[in-house]
Amino acid sequence: MSGDYQLQGRTVIVTGAGSGIGQAIARAFIDQGCNVVLAGRREDALAETAEGAPAEHVIAVPTDVTDRESVADLVAIAADRFGRIDVVVSNAAAYTAGEIDELGEGDYRAMVATNLDGTVHLVQEALPHLERARGVILFTTSASGLRGDWRQAVYNATKGAMTTLMQSLALDLGARGIRVNAVAPALTRTAANAEHFADPDVVAPHAQRTALGRIGEPEDVAPAFLFLASDDARYITGVTLPVDGGTTASTGQAHVVG
Repeated sequence: MSGDYQLQGRTVIVTGAGSGIGQAIARAFIDQGCNVVLAGRREDALAETAEGAPAEHVIAVPTDVTDRESVADLVAIAADRFGRIDVVVSNAAAYTAGEIDELGEGDYRAMVATNLDGTVHLVQEALPHLERARGVILFTTSASGLRGDWRQAVYNATKGAMTTLMQSLALDLGARGIRVNAVAPALTRTAANAEHFADPDVVAPHAQRTALGRIGEPEDVAPAFLFLASDDARYITGVTLPVDGGTTASTGQAHVVG
């Protein structure tokens, strides 16, 4: 999938590791020889991510990131098993589309609790370990956290909050030796949106919005996390790296040919 980022032996926690981008991120760190702690709600999905990986370097910990005690248990298990925590990736996410008067209270709460609260829980619980390791915090934000989208006001608001949370943490934690960055994918082809992509007429407008003319795959996104976790990025903090095929390079105006 990628080159050698000299990450062997580091311990990495990835939330939302059971599918999609989170699964690709976790497998990328596994391929680098890291100790990887897979966190997610579904034990069967985590087992799928871990399939074929060396058991001595990979553990699955069923976790609900909206529950602080569950996240505290995750961090404690990771530290106990591997003795240190070097990188945490806050990737777990909830998404529901709809105009503001269409969203139910449960949809709203789920997005805030997973995307924002879950990220805060992970950072707070892992912070003592990261400070000892002079570690790295990475967020999966979104191109939707950089600008507005139709029918995604609450989702975009949570991702935007993650973006400014990342920047503020980078300022607060830099003196403690911790780097904090984010990766912002655009629409990416995952199992969760497979039905969406089954219709070519639905796919075409999205592909046309990218400079590269295609929808991203999870494997397109994962290597950015390896780079930002590595010593190659040792002087990079407070940055959101769009991995979006050029989606955010556009002003949003129509593509006119000729």
